[in-house]
Amino acid sequence: MVRIAGACGFWGDSAIALPQLLREPLDYVTFDFLAEITMSIMARARAADPTAGYATDFVDTIGRHAVQLAEQHVKVIANAGGVNPLACARALEQCLAAVGVPLKVGVVVGDDLLDRAAQWRAQGRREMFTGEPIPQRLLSLNAYLGAEPIAAALAAGADIVVTGRCVDSALTLGACLHEFGWGRQDLDCLAGGSLAGHIVECGAQATGGIHTDWEETGDWANIGYPIVEISRDGCFTLTKPRNTGGLVSVGTAAEQMVYEIGDPTAYVLPDVVCDFSQVNIRATGPDRVHFSGARGRPPTPTYKASATWSDGFRVGAYFMIAGIDAAAKADKVADAVFRRTAEMLREQHLPPFTEISHEAIGSEMSYGPASRRRGTREVMLKLAAKNPSPRALEILVREFTSAGTSMAPGFTGMGGNRPKVMPVVRLFSFLVPKPDVDVHVLVGGTGGPLADACGGSEILVNSPGPPQTATEAPLPPASEAVPLIRLAWGRSGDKGNFANIGIIARRPEYLPYIRAALTPQAVATVFAHYLAGPVERFDLPGAHAMNFLLHDVLGGGGTASLRNDPQGKAYAQILLEYPIPVPAGLVQD
Repeated sequence: MVRIAGACGFWGDSAIALPQLLREPLDYVTFDFLAEITMSIMARARAADPTAGYATDFVDTIGRHAVQLAEQHVKVIANAGGVNPLACARALEQCLAAVGVPLKVGVVVGDDLLDRAAQWRAQGRREMFTGEPIPQRLLSLNAYLGAEPIAAALAAGADIVVTGRCVDSALTLGACLHEFGWGRQDLDCLAGGSLAGHIVECGAQATGGIHTDWEETGDWANIGYPIVEISRDGCFTLTKPRNTGGLVSVGTAAEQMVYEIGDPTAYVLPDVVCDFSQVNIRATGPDRVHFSGARGRPPTPTYKASATWSDGFRVGAYFMIAGIDAAAKADKVADAVFRRTAEMLREQHLPPFTEISHEAIGSEMSYGPASRRRGTREVMLKLAAKNPSPRALEILVREFTSAGTSMAPGFTGMGGNRPKVMPVVRLFSFLVPKPDVDVHVLVGGTGGPLADACGGSEILVNSPGPPQTATEAPLPPASEAVPLIRLAWGRSGDKGNFANIGIIARRPEYLPYIRAALTPQAVATVFAHYLAGPVERFDLPGAHAMNFLLHDVLGGGGTASLRNDPQGKAYAQILLEYPIPVPAGLVQD
């Protein structure tokens, strides 16, 4: 058994994780820093300073805990390298030398493909979802590497492995490949190790963070971070450090499994195509949950490559409006500010806004027609816009601020927080053949290319998995409607401009009734005010769950969206109020 902890779910995660985890017996600690917007931020930093472009706080964290890591023989794997993994490795080596700890640093390079963009643009490569051509001015372009280079670095003696862009779960799977010697034929094991990595990659989200039953998740000030105990067969147990807050339960574990996935029978990774539809999750003790049943198929012959590019500028500003009819006052302020500013832009020969948005936060605009808007006495008015000219957006901020003395009564806000105009960063994803990506592994400054880093076979990216076995139950004539939250847990997230909502039945007997009522058409109706594409539903009968994939629903997603919820984080909470008809007396509180 190998014990692997997840100490970081994003760049900026809490500093409480590593100290609490090092109080436990561990073999590895992983740190996941990267998202598409993070890559663009790091790319801009590297453009200004060739020695920048990585997670500098990771180096500081390792420096503070290097002695303990060495004494306890805990190895570290992190994608902290961002767009400059070699610079990150050099900074680590200097830090370790300064504290006198002789840990060996390995680094994986080759994911940065920015210098290949012109070649692939000339070849006519297209975005994998929209079919658009490669944009002209890219900020970053990186392939999502897999676990084999990490395993190679560990085999060469690395105590700390730093990567650039790789799939998040590869941090954990790389350790498993090294410890268990799994080969490419061990597909189910690879899928199980990848699932373990998926569970810990978001930090405390697996241990009670943002759980549906938030009242049951203990002390958030000292929430425990996840630990997986992985066996040679790829099955594993999820737990957390002793004497910490949070909760490990079937509900928290299942919510993380369905987080930000599409088709659970074809979760495509560089090392394996995973099928999570038959995964079984069961409690084995307090704060201990066991996973089994992940299945794998051969990987594809391509890597997913993701680019970020700048598409103009955006700004968003917030002020509070209080009093009678606060939401109506907010609407009138928004209309006046946008009309006034549009006229000023014309007069100054500045380009018009390419997109505008206003939300009266507190009036339940995110619920669309289901909102209970009337009677709201306090809202936060958010105005946001996009424009090719930063000057135009500065004018918008000034005119919105001026509303404090010329428009609605009750208009207020904390001073000294003038919003900053930022680039609009968009995501562009396409597939590249694995032989086109040259992966190198260096340990202690020496090493070389890693041939055939992930292999691959000629299968479709969306190759269907085995038939699913979900069933629907007819309702008896006498029934009652209960909100979905009484029957299920839910978790939502984003992938580009797509959102997913995972719904897990609290009891197996609830699932047929949930499935009968919660059709793709029903979900589309709930989010019709946002939705610009179809809704797909996928079944996970092993976990008594479903996953909904909402296409083109986030207004561009990430930092391209002007919405207050650009990543769909609140979508599950909205859906959990949906009424589900059930037989009278079925639900026992």
